[in-house]
Amino acid sequence: MSFKVAVCYGHPDDPEAFDAYYRDTHMPLARKVPGLSDFTWGKCSALDGGQPPYYAVASLVFPDADTMKSGLQSEEMKQAGKDVRNFATGGVTMYVQEEESVYNQ
Repeated sequence: MSFKVAVCYGHPDDPEAFDAYYRDTHMPLARKVPGLSDFTWGKCSALDGGQPPYYAVASLVFPDADTMKSGLQSEEMKQAGKDVRNFATGGVTMYVQEEESVYNQ
């Protein structure tokens, strides 16, 4: 079991500027959050060919609830959180998820 913070980014005004800023500036900030066991992100596409509700989703994964809580309260997370307003012109939705693998059950 792991704990994940999902960061869902709305469609930005300028996708190319979003991508460049995210990779070059925001990603290095977010990688510094203490306790991370994984950090992934990807652009979204809809299975039906329409426009998905989000442009991209990032997942910050922690090994347990206590580590996630500590990471969320860290100075590094505060810096990354403040940085979101510099590039996420389409808005952002965040949630926490407790994940359990059911693949090998």
